[in-house]
Amino acid sequence: MCEKSYDRLRIISIANMISTNHQASQCIIQCGKPVIDNAAMTHLPACSINIQENDPECDKKGCGCTQKTNSRFFSQDSAVYDWREFVCGWGAAFINISITFPINKLIFRQMLHGIGVGNAAGQLSSEGFHYLYRGILPPLCQKTVSLSIMFGVYEECRRPLENADVHHYLSKVIASMVAGTVEATLMPFERVQTLLQHQHYHTHFRNTFHALKEIGVNYGFKEYYRGLTPILLRNGPSNVFFFFLRDEANYYLPQHDSWWGQASQQFLSGALIGAFISTVFYPLNVVKVHLQSTLGGKFQNFTSVLVDLYKARGFRNMYRGVHMNYTRSFISWGVINAAYEFLKKYVF
Repeated sequence: MCEKSYDRLRIISIANMISTNHQASQCIIQCGKPVIDNAAMTHLPACSINIQENDPECDKKGCGCTQKTNSRFFSQDSAVYDWREFVCGWGAAFINISITFPINKLIFRQMLHGIGVGNAAGQLSSEGFHYLYRGILPPLCQKTVSLSIMFGVYEECRRPLENADVHHYLSKVIASMVAGTVEATLMPFERVQTLLQHQHYHTHFRNTFHALKEIGVNYGFKEYYRGLTPILLRNGPSNVFFFFLRDEANYYLPQHDSWWGQASQQFLSGALIGAFISTVFYPLNVVKVHLQSTLGGKFQNFTSVLVDLYKARGFRNMYRGVHMNYTRSFISWGVINAAYEFLKKYVF
């Protein structure tokens, strides 16, 4: 009796497997959408991503197939998914800024004065530890919100575009540019950071909030956005590079079973991508620093400042400090990428 029941259960199980495989085959034949592994999610169009909902095209064709994915990362409520993207970006930025701020301040002095790393380090050493983390609050506020916007807005823009049958590479470009433009609204924090890091203004501003107040009261709202052009030219295109290269790396690099192996790979890929992008866009940051180191007076033209700096320094010296910059970016974007993926996978 038990053997017959067991055989009956086996027959039912086999029948269910055949039915499921047949349904999947019909889906592939009718709508051309095979089941894709999660590793390929960001590389392929949204219509081929395994989302935990019925595919609309499949429903139209009557095949009744359902694409599924790990519910740990996705929810039928898209707002939950977006909320997680924003929080993961925020957490990754907080970890990164806490580690790399002193390096960033060293690079700032090289950009501003065109001096070597030894002289810049000597300046910081003579000022003492009390001033080493002076100005950390603006980048902490700006970068945490900025990276939250970068990852969250990118996904919020990309997925609807791909669902509307926009080519997935074009949708990445549009979403990246939109995210970069939205990030530029946080420029007042970057503006204040530049002034607080400049030794000329050590006695002018007590802290971040005092600087924000003084600039707004004495110079007007427009002063917060001095140097906007190089930031817009930097943010959007650099986002395009980052998301495109990151998605390609995630698609082609092997997946590791151990968390530390995967984290190491994420750190290395993010580090190399970040170092490359920061080096390409370094001259824009040099121009931005010079535009923002002035408080009050006539707004300088971006092109004229770029030409004047090039004539005064030459091409080679326009990259003064780039070695420390790509070292910082290597560490910074490695930490950001690894922390983002860790938070996304293990916290949420």
